[in-house]
Amino acid sequence: MKSVEHDPRSYAALRNPDSRTYLLFAAVAMMADHVEHAISYWMLFVKFHSPSLAGFAVIAHWVPFLVGSVWAGALADRFDPRRIIQVSMGLFIFVSLSWGVLFLNSSLAKWHAVILLIIHGCAGALWAPAGQVLIHSIVGTAQLQSGIRLMATSITLGVLLGPAVGGLLLLFVGPTGGIFINAAIYSPLLIWLAKHPTFSGHVPRRRNPTSSFTELVATVKQIAGIPTVLTMTLLAGLSATFIGNGYQPQLPQFARDFGFDNEGLRYTLLLTANAAGAISAGILLESRITLPSTSRTAILLAMLWCVCIVGFASAHNYIVGITLLFFAGFSDLTFNSIARTLAQLYSPAELRGRAIGLFNVGSLGCRAFSGITIGFGGGFIGIHWSLGLSAMVLFILLGVLYFWSNQIATR
Repeated sequence: MKSVEHDPRSYAALRNPDSRTYLLFAAVAMMADHVEHAISYWMLFVKFHSPSLAGFAVIAHWVPFLVGSVWAGALADRFDPRRIIQVSMGLFIFVSLSWGVLFLNSSLAKWHAVILLIIHGCAGALWAPAGQVLIHSIVGTAQLQSGIRLMATSITLGVLLGPAVGGLLLLFVGPTGGIFINAAIYSPLLIWLAKHPTFSGHVPRRRNPTSSFTELVATVKQIAGIPTVLTMTLLAGLSATFIGNGYQPQLPQFARDFGFDNEGLRYTLLLTANAAGAISAGILLESRITLPSTSRTAILLAMLWCVCIVGFASAHNYIVGITLLFFAGFSDLTFNSIARTLAQLYSPAELRGRAIGLFNVGSLGCRAFSGITIGFGGGFIGIHWSLGLSAMVLFILLGVLYFWSNQIATR
Protein backbone atom coordinates (compact mmCIF):
# COMPACT_ATOMS: atom_id res chain seq x y z
CA MET A 1 0.00 0.00 0.00
CA LYS A 2 1.49 3.31 -1.01
CA SER A 3 2.30 6.01 1.55
CA VAL A 4 0.33 9.21 1.23
CA GLU A 5 1.64 12.47 2.65
CA HIS A 6 -0.76 14.62 4.60
CA ASP A 7 -0.79 17.93 6.42
CA PRO A 8 -0.88 17.09 10.17
CA ARG A 9 -2.02 20.54 11.33
CA SER A 10 -5.39 20.92 13.05
CA TYR A 11 -8.13 22.09 10.67
CA ALA A 12 -5.60 22.11 7.82
CA ALA A 13 -8.18 22.46 5.05
CA LEU A 14 -9.66 25.56 6.69
CA ARG A 15 -6.41 27.42 5.98
CA ASN A 16 -7.51 27.61 2.34
CA PRO A 17 -10.04 30.48 1.86
CA ASP A 18 -11.81 28.76 -1.06
CA SER A 19 -12.16 25.64 1.06
CA ARG A 20 -13.66 27.64 3.94
CA THR A 21 -16.25 29.22 1.68
CA TYR A 22 -17.16 26.01 -0.07
CA LEU A 23 -17.51 24.08 3.18
CA LEU A 24 -19.74 26.80 4.62
CA PHE A 25 -22.06 26.93 1.60
CA ALA A 26 -22.10 23.11 1.35
CA ALA A 27 -23.28 23.04 4.97
CA VAL A 28 -26.01 25.55 4.14
CA ALA A 29 -27.14 23.51 1.13
CA MET A 30 -27.18 20.31 3.18
CA MET A 31 -29.16 22.14 5.85
CA ALA A 32 -31.75 22.98 3.18
CA ASP A 33 -31.75 19.30 2.14
CA HIS A 34 -32.61 18.24 5.70
CA VAL A 35 -35.07 21.05 6.28
CA GLU A 36 -36.91 19.57 3.32
CA HIS A 37 -36.66 16.07 4.78
CA ALA A 38 -37.89 17.22 8.19
CA ILE A 39 -40.92 18.96 6.70
CA SER A 40 -41.77 16.39 4.01
CA TYR A 41 -41.31 13.35 6.28
CA TRP A 42 -43.53 15.00 8.89
CA MET A 43 -46.23 15.77 6.31
CA LEU A 44 -46.09 12.19 4.97
CA PHE A 45 -46.42 10.85 8.51
CA VAL A 46 -49.33 13.15 9.39
CA LYS A 47 -51.19 12.45 6.15
CA PHE A 48 -50.59 8.72 5.63
CA HIS A 49 -49.31 7.15 8.93
CA SER A 50 -47.59 4.40 6.94
CA PRO A 51 -44.25 2.79 7.92
CA SER A 52 -44.18 1.10 4.51
CA LEU A 53 -44.58 4.43 2.73
CA ALA A 54 -41.77 5.88 4.83
CA GLY A 55 -39.65 2.89 3.83
CA PHE A 56 -40.55 3.36 0.18
CA ALA A 57 -39.65 7.04 0.52
CA VAL A 58 -36.15 5.95 1.49
CA ILE A 59 -35.98 3.59 -1.48
CA ALA A 60 -37.26 6.20 -3.95
CA HIS A 61 -34.81 8.76 -2.62
CA TRP A 62 -31.69 6.56 -2.75
CA VAL A 63 -32.22 4.50 -5.90
CA PRO A 64 -30.67 7.31 -8.04
CA PHE A 65 -27.49 6.97 -5.96
CA LEU A 66 -27.52 3.23 -6.49
CA VAL A 67 -27.90 3.28 -10.28
CA GLY A 68 -26.36 6.65 -11.11
CA SER A 69 -23.40 7.34 -8.82
CA VAL A 70 -20.72 5.82 -11.06
CA TRP A 71 -22.10 7.73 -14.08
CA ALA A 72 -22.18 10.91 -11.97
CA GLY A 73 -18.55 10.24 -11.04
CA ALA A 74 -17.73 9.88 -14.73
CA LEU A 75 -19.34 13.27 -15.35
CA ALA A 76 -17.18 14.74 -12.57
CA ASP A 77 -14.09 13.32 -14.32
CA ARG A 78 -15.10 14.91 -17.61
CA PHE A 79 -16.79 18.22 -16.78
CA ASP A 80 -16.19 21.09 -14.38
CA PRO A 81 -17.60 19.85 -11.04
CA ARG A 82 -18.79 23.38 -10.23
CA ARG A 83 -21.32 23.26 -13.08
CA ILE A 84 -22.54 19.81 -12.04
CA ILE A 85 -23.13 21.08 -8.50
CA GLN A 86 -25.07 24.05 -9.88
CA VAL A 87 -27.37 21.72 -11.81
CA SER A 88 -27.99 19.71 -8.66
CA MET A 89 -28.83 22.87 -6.68
CA GLY A 90 -31.35 23.82 -9.36
CA LEU A 91 -33.02 20.41 -9.02
CA PHE A 92 -33.17 20.77 -5.24
CA ILE A 93 -34.88 24.16 -5.61
CA PHE A 94 -37.41 22.70 -8.05
CA VAL A 95 -38.32 19.91 -5.61
CA SER A 96 -38.82 22.27 -2.66
CA LEU A 97 -41.04 24.54 -4.74
CA SER A 98 -43.05 21.52 -5.91
CA TRP A 99 -43.62 20.33 -2.33
CA GLY A 100 -44.79 23.84 -1.51
CA VAL A 101 -47.36 23.90 -4.31
CA LEU A 102 -48.73 20.49 -3.27
CA PHE A 103 -48.97 21.55 0.38
CA LEU A 104 -50.63 24.82 -0.60
CA ASN A 105 -53.30 23.07 -2.66
CA SER A 106 -53.73 20.20 -0.15
CA SER A 107 -53.25 17.85 -3.11
CA LEU A 108 -50.32 15.73 -1.92
CA ALA A 109 -50.65 12.09 -2.98
CA LYS A 110 -48.31 9.16 -2.50
CA TRP A 111 -47.18 9.16 -6.12
CA HIS A 112 -46.26 12.86 -5.85
CA ALA A 113 -43.98 12.02 -2.94
CA VAL A 114 -42.31 9.18 -4.80
CA ILE A 115 -41.57 11.32 -7.89
CA LEU A 116 -40.23 14.26 -5.87
CA LEU A 117 -38.03 12.02 -3.74
CA ILE A 118 -36.59 10.43 -6.90
CA ILE A 119 -35.77 13.87 -8.38
CA HIS A 120 -34.32 14.91 -5.04
CA GLY A 121 -32.21 11.75 -5.08
CA CYS A 122 -30.98 12.50 -8.61
CA ALA A 123 -29.86 15.93 -7.43
CA GLY A 124 -27.98 14.38 -4.53
CA ALA A 125 -26.41 11.73 -6.74
CA LEU A 126 -25.07 14.45 -9.04
CA TRP A 127 -23.74 16.55 -6.18
CA ALA A 128 -21.98 13.83 -4.16
CA PRO A 129 -19.05 12.85 -6.45
CA ALA A 130 -18.71 16.35 -7.91
CA GLY A 131 -18.52 17.79 -4.41
CA GLN A 132 -15.75 15.39 -3.41
CA VAL A 133 -13.78 16.01 -6.61
CA LEU A 134 -14.11 19.74 -6.04
CA ILE A 135 -12.80 19.63 -2.47
CA HIS A 136 -9.83 17.58 -3.74
CA SER A 137 -9.24 20.18 -6.44
CA ILE A 138 -9.35 23.00 -3.89
CA VAL A 139 -7.10 21.61 -1.13
CA GLY A 140 -4.89 19.10 -2.99
CA THR A 141 -3.62 15.74 -1.75
CA ALA A 142 -1.71 16.90 1.35
CA GLN A 143 -4.80 18.35 2.99
CA LEU A 144 -7.28 15.83 1.61
CA GLN A 145 -7.75 13.90 4.86
CA SER A 146 -8.61 17.13 6.64
CA GLY A 147 -10.71 18.25 3.69
CA ILE A 148 -12.80 15.07 3.65
CA ARG A 149 -13.28 15.14 7.43
CA LEU A 150 -14.29 18.79 7.33
CA MET A 151 -16.52 18.15 4.31
CA ALA A 152 -18.23 15.38 6.27
CA THR A 153 -18.41 17.69 9.29
CA SER A 154 -19.88 20.57 7.30
CA ILE A 155 -22.42 18.23 5.72
CA THR A 156 -23.26 16.91 9.17
CA LEU A 157 -23.54 20.46 10.47
CA GLY A 158 -26.20 20.91 7.81
CA VAL A 159 -27.82 17.68 8.99
CA LEU A 160 -27.73 19.05 12.55
CA LEU A 161 -29.19 22.43 11.68
CA GLY A 162 -31.70 21.11 9.13
CA PRO A 163 -34.09 19.39 11.57
CA ALA A 164 -33.84 22.31 14.01
CA VAL A 165 -34.55 24.89 11.32
CA GLY A 166 -37.21 22.65 9.80
CA GLY A 167 -38.85 22.24 13.18
CA LEU A 168 -38.85 25.99 13.77
CA LEU A 169 -40.33 26.59 10.32
CA LEU A 170 -43.04 24.01 11.01
CA LEU A 171 -43.88 25.68 14.32
CA PHE A 172 -43.84 29.33 13.22
CA VAL A 173 -44.71 29.49 9.51
CA GLY A 174 -46.16 26.05 8.82
CA PRO A 175 -45.08 23.42 6.29
CA THR A 176 -46.10 25.41 3.21
CA GLY A 177 -44.31 28.62 4.11
CA GLY A 178 -41.36 26.65 5.48
CA ILE A 179 -40.78 24.66 2.32
CA PHE A 180 -40.97 27.79 0.13
CA ILE A 181 -38.41 29.54 2.36
CA ASN A 182 -36.26 26.43 2.11
CA ALA A 183 -36.04 26.73 -1.69
CA ALA A 184 -34.06 29.96 -1.26
CA ILE A 185 -31.55 28.39 1.15
CA TYR A 186 -29.93 26.41 -1.69
CA SER A 187 -29.04 29.63 -3.54
CA PRO A 188 -25.75 30.72 -1.86
CA LEU A 189 -23.76 27.73 -3.12
CA LEU A 190 -25.25 28.02 -6.61
CA ILE A 191 -24.41 31.74 -6.85
CA TRP A 192 -20.89 31.44 -5.40
CA LEU A 193 -19.93 28.71 -7.86
CA ALA A 194 -21.25 30.82 -10.74
CA LYS A 195 -19.11 33.79 -9.71
CA HIS A 196 -15.92 31.92 -8.81
CA PRO A 197 -13.81 31.61 -12.00
CA THR A 198 -11.33 28.91 -10.94
CA PHE A 199 -9.45 27.32 -8.06
CA SER A 200 -5.68 27.30 -7.59
CA GLY A 201 -5.63 23.53 -7.20
CA HIS A 202 -8.06 22.85 -10.03
CA VAL A 203 -7.52 19.41 -11.57
CA PRO A 204 -7.84 19.24 -15.38
CA ARG A 205 -10.72 17.10 -16.59
CA ARG A 206 -10.06 13.83 -18.36
CA ARG A 207 -10.51 14.05 -22.13
CA ASN A 208 -11.60 10.48 -22.73
CA PRO A 209 -14.54 9.89 -20.43
CA THR A 210 -16.42 6.65 -20.04
CA SER A 211 -18.76 6.54 -23.02
CA SER A 212 -20.22 3.04 -22.96
CA PHE A 213 -21.50 0.52 -20.47
CA THR A 214 -18.64 -1.88 -21.33
CA GLU A 215 -16.03 0.77 -20.55
CA LEU A 216 -17.87 1.61 -17.35
CA VAL A 217 -17.79 -2.02 -16.20
CA ALA A 218 -14.07 -2.19 -17.01
CA THR A 219 -13.47 0.94 -14.94
CA VAL A 220 -15.40 -0.50 -12.01
CA LYS A 221 -13.34 -3.70 -12.20
CA GLN A 222 -10.14 -1.67 -12.20
CA ILE A 223 -11.18 0.28 -9.13
CA ALA A 224 -12.44 -2.84 -7.36
CA GLY A 225 -9.01 -4.42 -7.88
CA ILE A 226 -7.53 -2.00 -5.33
CA PRO A 227 -7.91 -3.80 -1.94
CA THR A 228 -8.33 -0.71 0.23
CA VAL A 229 -10.91 0.84 -2.07
CA LEU A 230 -12.77 -2.47 -2.35
CA THR A 231 -12.85 -3.04 1.42
CA MET A 232 -14.04 0.47 2.20
CA THR A 233 -16.69 0.32 -0.53
CA LEU A 234 -17.94 -2.98 0.87
CA LEU A 235 -18.03 -1.46 4.36
CA ALA A 236 -20.03 1.50 3.08
CA GLY A 237 -22.38 -0.72 1.08
CA LEU A 238 -23.15 -3.15 3.90
CA SER A 239 -23.70 -0.34 6.39
CA ALA A 240 -26.02 1.50 4.04
CA THR A 241 -27.95 -1.64 3.05
CA PHE A 242 -28.90 -2.73 6.54
CA ILE A 243 -29.16 0.61 8.37
CA GLY A 244 -28.03 3.67 6.38
CA ASN A 245 -30.44 6.43 7.28
CA GLY A 246 -33.45 4.13 6.92
CA TYR A 247 -34.49 4.75 10.51
CA GLN A 248 -34.77 8.53 10.12
CA PRO A 249 -38.19 8.54 8.39
CA GLN A 250 -39.34 6.26 11.23
CA LEU A 251 -38.27 8.66 13.99
CA PRO A 252 -41.76 10.25 14.24
CA GLN A 253 -43.05 6.81 15.25
CA PHE A 254 -40.18 6.35 17.73
CA ALA A 255 -41.04 9.77 19.20
CA ARG A 256 -44.66 8.67 19.63
CA ASP A 257 -43.62 5.33 21.15
CA PHE A 258 -41.65 7.12 23.86
CA GLY A 259 -45.04 8.32 25.12
CA PHE A 260 -44.89 12.10 24.80
CA ASP A 261 -47.69 14.36 23.58
CA ASN A 262 -45.47 16.91 21.83
CA GLU A 263 -44.32 14.51 19.11
CA GLY A 264 -43.06 17.17 16.69
CA LEU A 265 -40.56 18.53 19.21
CA ARG A 266 -39.48 15.06 20.34
CA TYR A 267 -38.97 14.01 16.71
CA THR A 268 -36.81 17.06 16.06
CA LEU A 269 -34.69 16.36 19.15
CA LEU A 270 -34.09 12.76 18.07
CA LEU A 271 -32.83 13.92 14.67
CA THR A 272 -30.73 16.62 16.31
CA ALA A 273 -29.11 14.21 18.79
CA ASN A 274 -27.89 11.96 15.98
CA ALA A 275 -26.43 14.89 14.05
CA ALA A 276 -24.93 16.45 17.21
CA GLY A 277 -22.92 13.29 17.80
CA ALA A 278 -21.59 13.43 14.26
CA ILE A 279 -20.58 17.08 14.45
CA SER A 280 -18.82 16.41 17.78
CA ALA A 281 -16.81 13.67 16.11
CA GLY A 282 -15.73 16.01 13.33
CA ILE A 283 -14.57 18.67 15.78
CA LEU A 284 -12.63 16.23 17.96
CA LEU A 285 -10.94 14.47 15.04
CA GLU A 286 -9.73 17.80 13.66
CA SER A 287 -8.36 18.82 17.09
CA ARG A 288 -5.38 16.46 16.96
CA ILE A 289 -7.35 13.67 18.63
CA THR A 290 -6.45 11.22 15.90
CA LEU A 291 -7.40 7.65 15.16
CA PRO A 292 -5.41 5.31 12.91
CA SER A 293 -6.71 5.76 9.37
CA THR A 294 -6.88 2.07 8.57
CA SER A 295 -9.51 -0.27 7.20
CA ARG A 296 -9.68 -2.16 10.49
CA THR A 297 -10.30 1.02 12.48
CA ALA A 298 -13.18 1.96 10.19
CA ILE A 299 -14.77 -1.50 10.49
CA LEU A 300 -14.49 -1.58 14.29
CA LEU A 301 -16.11 1.85 14.55
CA ALA A 302 -18.92 0.66 12.27
CA MET A 303 -19.46 -2.29 14.62
CA LEU A 304 -19.69 0.16 17.54
CA TRP A 305 -22.31 2.06 15.54
CA CYS A 306 -24.33 -1.17 15.26
CA VAL A 307 -24.23 -1.60 19.03
CA CYS A 308 -25.58 1.94 19.53
CA ILE A 309 -28.38 1.36 17.02
CA VAL A 310 -29.42 -1.92 18.66
CA GLY A 311 -29.51 -0.11 22.00
CA PHE A 312 -31.66 2.69 20.58
CA ALA A 313 -34.09 0.26 18.94
CA SER A 314 -34.67 -1.49 22.28
CA ALA A 315 -34.67 1.61 24.52
CA HIS A 316 -37.80 2.46 26.47
CA ASN A 317 -36.43 5.62 28.09
CA TYR A 318 -36.31 8.81 26.00
CA ILE A 319 -33.07 10.10 27.56
CA VAL A 320 -31.36 6.76 26.95
CA GLY A 321 -32.61 6.82 23.37
CA ILE A 322 -31.28 10.32 22.71
CA THR A 323 -27.91 9.43 24.29
CA LEU A 324 -27.53 6.33 22.14
CA LEU A 325 -28.44 8.30 19.00
CA PHE A 326 -25.73 10.83 19.92
CA PHE A 327 -23.07 8.11 20.11
CA ALA A 328 -24.47 6.49 16.97
CA GLY A 329 -23.95 9.78 15.13
CA PHE A 330 -20.43 10.07 16.57
CA SER A 331 -19.34 6.62 15.39
CA ASP A 332 -21.21 7.00 12.08
CA LEU A 333 -19.29 10.09 10.98
CA THR A 334 -15.99 8.70 12.25
CA PHE A 335 -16.07 5.40 10.39
CA ASN A 336 -17.55 6.93 7.24
CA SER A 337 -14.97 9.73 7.06
CA ILE A 338 -12.11 7.23 7.46
CA ALA A 339 -13.62 4.94 4.83
CA ARG A 340 -14.18 7.75 2.35
CA THR A 341 -10.68 9.14 2.89
CA LEU A 342 -9.03 5.77 2.26
CA ALA A 343 -11.18 5.05 -0.80
CA GLN A 344 -10.34 8.43 -2.30
CA LEU A 345 -6.64 8.54 -1.41
CA TYR A 346 -5.83 5.12 -2.87
CA SER A 347 -7.70 5.60 -6.14
CA PRO A 348 -5.80 6.53 -9.33
CA ALA A 349 -6.01 10.26 -10.03
CA GLU A 350 -7.46 9.73 -13.51
CA LEU A 351 -10.26 7.58 -12.07
CA ARG A 352 -10.97 9.60 -8.95
CA GLY A 353 -14.46 10.69 -9.92
CA ARG A 354 -15.43 7.13 -10.83
CA ALA A 355 -13.91 5.80 -7.61
CA ILE A 356 -15.92 8.29 -5.60
CA GLY A 357 -18.98 7.35 -7.63
CA LEU A 358 -18.44 3.65 -6.90
CA PHE A 359 -18.01 4.39 -3.20
CA ASN A 360 -21.23 6.42 -3.31
CA VAL A 361 -23.06 3.46 -4.85
CA GLY A 362 -22.23 1.68 -1.61
CA SER A 363 -22.46 4.46 0.97
CA LEU A 364 -25.47 6.26 -0.52
CA GLY A 365 -27.11 4.13 -3.22
CA CYS A 366 -27.41 1.03 -1.04
CA ARG A 367 -29.43 3.06 1.43
CA ALA A 368 -32.35 2.26 -0.84
CA PHE A 369 -32.28 -1.26 0.59
CA SER A 370 -32.54 0.06 4.15
CA GLY A 371 -36.04 1.14 3.17
CA ILE A 372 -36.77 -2.59 2.81
CA THR A 373 -34.85 -3.90 5.83
CA ILE A 374 -36.21 -1.24 8.20
CA GLY A 375 -39.26 0.31 6.49
CA PHE A 376 -41.04 -2.64 4.92
CA GLY A 377 -39.72 -4.89 7.68
CA GLY A 378 -41.24 -2.50 10.19
CA GLY A 379 -44.58 -2.87 8.47
CA PHE A 380 -44.54 -6.59 9.34
CA ILE A 381 -42.77 -6.88 12.69
CA GLY A 382 -42.63 -3.28 13.97
CA ILE A 383 -39.90 -0.70 13.47
CA HIS A 384 -38.15 -1.47 16.79
CA TRP A 385 -37.63 -5.11 15.81
CA SER A 386 -36.77 -4.36 12.17
CA LEU A 387 -34.14 -1.78 13.15
CA GLY A 388 -32.65 -3.91 15.92
CA LEU A 389 -32.44 -7.07 13.80
CA SER A 390 -30.95 -5.14 10.86
CA ALA A 391 -28.21 -3.78 13.12
CA MET A 392 -27.46 -7.23 14.56
CA VAL A 393 -27.15 -8.81 11.11
CA LEU A 394 -24.87 -5.96 10.02
CA PHE A 395 -22.69 -6.44 13.12
CA ILE A 396 -22.10 -10.09 12.16
CA LEU A 397 -21.32 -9.26 8.52
CA LEU A 398 -18.88 -6.53 9.57
CA GLY A 399 -17.10 -9.06 11.77
CA VAL A 400 -16.64 -11.26 8.70
CA LEU A 401 -15.38 -8.25 6.70
CA TYR A 402 -12.91 -7.41 9.49
CA PHE A 403 -11.27 -10.83 9.37
CA TRP A 404 -11.29 -10.86 5.56
CA SER A 405 -9.59 -7.44 5.46
CA ASN A 406 -6.90 -8.74 7.82
CA GLN A 407 -6.24 -11.65 5.48
CA ILE A 408 -5.84 -9.54 2.35
CA ALA A 409 -3.66 -7.04 4.26
CA THR A 410 -1.15 -9.79 5.09
CA ARG A 411 -0.86 -11.12 1.54
